[in-house]
Amino acid sequence: MADKRKIKSEASSSSSTIDDCKAESVVVDVGRRRSSCGYCKSGSNTSITHGLWAHSLTVYDYQALLDRGWRRSGCFLYKPEMERTCCPSYTIRLKASDFIPSKEQVRVSKRMQRFLDGSLNNKNSDEQNKISSASSVQKDIKVDNPNGVQSNNIDQKVDYLSEQINSAVLTCIEQGEFSNEIQFPKASVKSVAPNKKKLQAEEAQDLVYTSNISFQIAAALRRVHKNVGEGKDPKFVAEMLSNHLKSPALSIGLSVKACNGHINFYSTETQTKADVTASRPAVSKASCSNNLEKLHLKRQNLEIRLKRSTFDPEEYELYRKYQIKVHNDTPDHVTESSYKRFLIDSPLIFVQSNGDASVPPCGFGSFHQQYLINGKLVAVGVIDILPKCLSSKYLFWDPDLAFLSLGKYSALQEINWVKENQSHCPSLQYYYLGYYIHSCNKMRYKAAYRPSELLCPLRFEWVSFDIAKRLLDKKPYVVLSDFATLENELALLPNTIEDQIEQEDYESNDIRVDGDEEMSEGAFEDSEDDDDDESGGPEATSLMPADLRKDVSNIIIGLRGMHLKYKDIRHAFPPTERNYLESQLDKYVRAVGTDLSERMTYSIG
Repeated sequence: MADKRKIKSEASSSSSTIDDCKAESVVVDVGRRRSSCGYCKSGSNTSITHGLWAHSLTVYDYQALLDRGWRRSGCFLYKPEMERTCCPSYTIRLKASDFIPSKEQVRVSKRMQRFLDGSLNNKNSDEQNKISSASSVQKDIKVDNPNGVQSNNIDQKVDYLSEQINSAVLTCIEQGEFSNEIQFPKASVKSVAPNKKKLQAEEAQDLVYTSNISFQIAAALRRVHKNVGEGKDPKFVAEMLSNHLKSPALSIGLSVKACNGHINFYSTETQTKADVTASRPAVSKASCSNNLEKLHLKRQNLEIRLKRSTFDPEEYELYRKYQIKVHNDTPDHVTESSYKRFLIDSPLIFVQSNGDASVPPCGFGSFHQQYLINGKLVAVGVIDILPKCLSSKYLFWDPDLAFLSLGKYSALQEINWVKENQSHCPSLQYYYLGYYIHSCNKMRYKAAYRPSELLCPLRFEWVSFDIAKRLLDKKPYVVLSDFATLENELALLPNTIEDQIEQEDYESNDIRVDGDEEMSEGAFEDSEDDDDDESGGPEATSLMPADLRKDVSNIIIGLRGMHLKYKDIRHAFPPTERNYLESQLDKYVRAVGTDLSERMTYSIG
């Protein structure tokens, strides 16, 4: 059995993970599919992929498929047709032992450590136990005398509000409201003394804290991308951020409003009941107390668990909360069945460790990596552990802890996991981050995990991202392995890789990312087969003469419970059916490669 200290194996009928009693890959070829694109939002069926349904799949075959540009969502496998699809998607990976964390990634680790040891947002850790509840802190805030507040309490609130504004900026980036190509400045919140309250603001007498970060963000947007900054003046930015700050402000007895581009925080203690009711829902003192206690006072205990991919009601509730709050899904869209098909079901055949150096202690297969703080589930990384890599599929996390950048933190933990397990399994060296789409701003964060490589879509060779980027700056689809022949063209391009990669001050939730990365189970339901290639290119196999097709004679055909090579049953099909089947087999071979086509079972009934 796998190491019970690290894996909680839960046999469940809701999971389709298959144990190693049936170690063979059986797939059904869906063929070419067209669907709407979740990245460019084209509005029409411009996303073109080749699809397979997998009844079962060995981890070795899936590793080989990854290295040919495939990806899975539940039991569905898909590969973009790179020359035709609107947003060419390149498989991206990094070698864990070569990983060099950036300054921002180091800051994420340090922020988590400060949170765990109880010092986050506290200037003076020796004084942190003086705050016992939010209500007691609120009593220290005098509307007419903010200077009378104990300096430690002011510092705590200033730091807390600054962190929350930074988290709001990250949320705006995730939701596409701000460009993720820009390195935004960090927020700074200042307390407002009585003699400085001359802003043209409502309830100026109740003004306690303010921030001018909106002016800096608007300037950054205009400076870097004029088109991105269009319409986003300081007033617009302040309004946008204020909408995300209402709950955090209320948790410490404040209200928030945008005023002439400033983000202003007001004491709610002296406002009229009508004003308070209009600006916020009722918040109990106990709720405020719990918020401050959670954020400031306690030493936190972080536990990371690795478990087989099975349904867990607590995970589902966290996923539901994440999808609704972060990705704005409607509650009726986030169903238990869709969750299972997307993130629980897996065709991968589990391989347990026998104590040798070919399999890590946890085994190979599909897993959920749980992150618990003080026993409460706060994040779940959905991953596949394969012979050469940890493949990151999706992450969902508690929106209330956005300030901890759990997307980045979990990625760092997964990279570190690969490093630690290389001693148990030397072949396990890489961290696969899914697809990278150069034309999609939401994908750019993946290149921040360096040094990374992209997979050439034609020859399936790995090419340094630094080289690939300069090619992709010119056009979205490139045969990356041709970079040597394009040396003269590269010399004409500006070498700004370092400058553009250090744009990481935002949350990478979806190394899986970003809500749209993984195909949902419904993404192909309304699409239609498109066997005829209008361009007449090399993929137009339905029109291709038989003598130009790939050799399909050794493909293993699954038919009525029997597994036979096609050459042994070819004669059983009438000429018309034989010609059609061979054209489909030709497409299949081109999509998965000769080796895999002769190793996996092609099921036809």
